[in-house]
Amino acid sequence: MARSADVIGDRWSLLIVRDAFDGVSRFGDFQRSLGVARNILSERLRRLVEADILETRPASDGTAYQAYVLTAKGESLFPVVVALRQWGEQHLFSRNEQHSVLMDKATEQPIPYMAPQSADGSALAPSETVVKKLP
Repeated sequence: MARSADVIGDRWSLLIVRDAFDGVSRFGDFQRSLGVARNILSERLRRLVEADILETRPASDGTAYQAYVLTAKGESLFPVVVALRQWGEQHLFSRNEQHSVLMDKATEQPIPYMAPQSADGSALAPSETVVKKLP
């Protein structure tokens, strides 16, 4: 867990990853979306590229801009981002407060709540799990 937090545990890195999943790819668009200072954004993007979460590519529109896109390693963070969004939707908004919800494009329904499951698909409570060190 500590190594994961070192890579994506700060506010800006996680929000950059969230925005990348939402289709943001240019520096200026990240800055507008997040309201983050340029120097902080530059540093977080650099770290995420260094950690192989994002990679830079030429912009798809042929301009001189760079696009920051998720790598396979970055895309594997999708369940983490979904779980954090859902937790926030469930616990951080008052009953009638307007907020966004992650939807399935095909069905236009909210994505089912993510929860740990056993091998047979049944829900697991924290008391039903154990952490073991691998050799």
